[in-house]
Amino acid sequence: MGMEDRVRRGGEVSMEGEVRTEADPARVPTADPAPMTGTDIPVEARPRAVGEQGLDARLVVDRGDFRLDVALTAAPGDVIALLGPNGAGKTTALRALAGLLPLTGGHLRLDGTSLERTPPESRPVGVVFQDYLLFPHLSALDNVAFGPRCHGAGKAEARAQAAAWLDRMGLAGHAGAKPRRLSGGQAQRVALARALATRPRLLLLDEPLAALDARTRLEVRAQLRRHLAEFEAVAVLVTHDPLDAMVLADRLVVVEHGHVVQQGTPAEIARRPRTDYIARLVGLNLYRGQAGGHTVRLDAGPSVTTTEDLSGPVFVAFPPAAVTLFRDRPTGASARNLWRCEVAGLETHGDQIRADLTGELPLAADLTTVAAAELDLRPGASVWATVKATQTHAYPA
Repeated sequence: MGMEDRVRRGGEVSMEGEVRTEADPARVPTADPAPMTGTDIPVEARPRAVGEQGLDARLVVDRGDFRLDVALTAAPGDVIALLGPNGAGKTTALRALAGLLPLTGGHLRLDGTSLERTPPESRPVGVVFQDYLLFPHLSALDNVAFGPRCHGAGKAEARAQAAAWLDRMGLAGHAGAKPRRLSGGQAQRVALARALATRPRLLLLDEPLAALDARTRLEVRAQLRRHLAEFEAVAVLVTHDPLDAMVLADRLVVVEHGHVVQQGTPAEIARRPRTDYIARLVGLNLYRGQAGGHTVRLDAGPSVTTTEDLSGPVFVAFPPAAVTLFRDRPTGASARNLWRCEVAGLETHGDQIRADLTGELPLAADLTTVAAAELDLRPGASVWATVKATQTHAYPA
């Protein structure tokens, strides 16, 4: 189904750039949306400029019928999140950065040094794996000391460095514990300390919070954000969780089918999604059409009235919460946008009910449990959906 035919689900980020989840109902404000200049158009061909310091890579990897072709640039201190659906190429990119997969083409430079021919063990790269891969027979202290020992440090020096890192992670009291005695959050911090103990110039994190339960994720996410903020080199995070990406990263790079489809700050991505996948992540109804003034004629469907005065190809977005439902056609409603729809399904979404609607304009609508009961909503019920022009957002495609 096309973009205009799909209902956007599972949103975590509002159009104002706020983050929320069911597990973490508090809103986490991101940066205020910046003026949309370079991110208004597809950005695959616009890698961010950096000097000799930092990451400058174009990762081209062929694996059977799949081809990864992703440009990544970052300055020291930047945290980049690679975000995308399963099979998009995120892990392939991470493995290429680590040297675990050879490049078919492109280049990989870190602080001005080419790494294409450098073996993984000789690269100034630290990796935190999804399942942490701590050595089960070693204590937390010796797990962290393993990196410095591999880089030539003596046993006493390596253990002293490891003790300092564990103290920094708040784990000084667990230095002698084996991995099986550690909680998920403690194991994650030991793995992070082990990766940082070698003082890498590139830190790679592969789904670092995926193995944690919801409560632990809240605490560890905040701790990880603090540690990443203190990290002076480049960090690249791979995740499928939009909240992890929005909270932990300074810049998001969205990958689909092996290519970058959008990149920008979390606020920019949340404000102006450009694909179905991104719209679902940030919880928006998203459509594409042709604008003529304040009216957008959708590619396959009705028109939408917006406050923006535009012309040519555009996207139109609005959150499910902006939709108001009526069982009968409203006569005194002030909304300029009115469509007849049918309820295809209902599901709980946080403390609200999300209605999946088909008809003149397929969309998602959020309403309270009380409102859903008063409207007697059920699959197959006919409703009228309205959205005020002031609650839509149109921008160039």
